[in-house]
Amino acid sequence: MNSEQTVGSGLRPEQEHEPRWPAAVALIAVGFMYWGLPEELSVGPRWLLLAIILVLLAPMAITHRSGRYRLNHLLALIVDAVLTLFVIGSLIFLVQGLPSHREAPGALLRSAAGLWLTNILVFALWYWRLDAGGPHAREYATGPIDSAFLFPQMTRPEARSGGDSWSPHFVDYLFLAFNTSTAFSPTDTAVLSRGAKLAMMAQSLISLLILALLAARAVNIL
Repeated sequence: MNSEQTVGSGLRPEQEHEPRWPAAVALIAVGFMYWGLPEELSVGPRWLLLAIILVLLAPMAITHRSGRYRLNHLLALIVDAVLTLFVIGSLIFLVQGLPSHREAPGALLRSAAGLWLTNILVFALWYWRLDAGGPHAREYATGPIDSAFLFPQMTRPEARSGGDSWSPHFVDYLFLAFNTSTAFSPTDTAVLSRGAKLAMMAQSLISLLILALLAARAVNIL
């Protein structure tokens, strides 16, 4: 089921609308963390990403409240793609600047920590937005959702029989993304689809690269 499909029978029994504010907070947090990066690591002015996020948040909220879910989904994908491009660009700048020691050790540590946290939030937004067609499609799904991830709650007997209305929210995907960047594995959640596996590989690679750069710089300092 994709985000452009809705089920006319309404929400599943006992299923509540998922609040969208956690994802909005994550978007704004990414903008502010990117604003905190040095100019040498920023793609364009440091405030540019935050400005893009704030400009697009308004139409995203309007399209969601007015029921224009296809347009809302498209706008969200554009925002996530922009975030990803900015993170990749800053990571490239970080790699290029490491041999020349353009940043002081303290500034490098703060920059790498900011990029590491941003990487978690960006991929959490991707997982939340794309899994099983997105949050709107998950809310209106009938029966168990076709998720790319097997969360522990989905393995309960009532969930397998279709009698459980549980579906993952943004915090569940944030937890998944956090574990991927720290343990380089999904820990308690099984990954079912090839696309999700590739996405998690990319997230782990970015996280590992950031940590490896920090280790190399620390050895150089010692």
